[in-house]
Amino acid sequence: MPKPYPSEFRDDVMRVARHRESGVTIEQIAKDFGVHPMTLQKWLQRAAVDDGSMPGQSRTEGAELREARKRIRLLEQENEVLRRAAAYLSQANLPGKGSTRS
Repeated sequence: MPKPYPSEFRDDVMRVARHRESGVTIEQIAKDFGVHPMTLQKWLQRAAVDDGSMPGQSRTEGAELREARKRIRLLEQENEVLRRAAAYLSQANLPGKGSTRS
């Protein structure tokens, strides 16, 4: 897998692409900077979503959603442990089971 481009480089390329003069194509800008035109298109689309000018899930929303799902899984696991512990303890305290009282 190729190394990702530094964020400063991506920002510079996108700034040039966004403020290009008429007649200058995305393909030409991509070639000038040595990136694939589809890569530059994806960067521009992701930036538009992040800016809110295009519909979609921004990076921050995606990160928040991943963190929330991770937290939910952890809480569900903790809840299951507590449920099993409560069931075990309630079984252990039943009268007549394993008791040798006289």
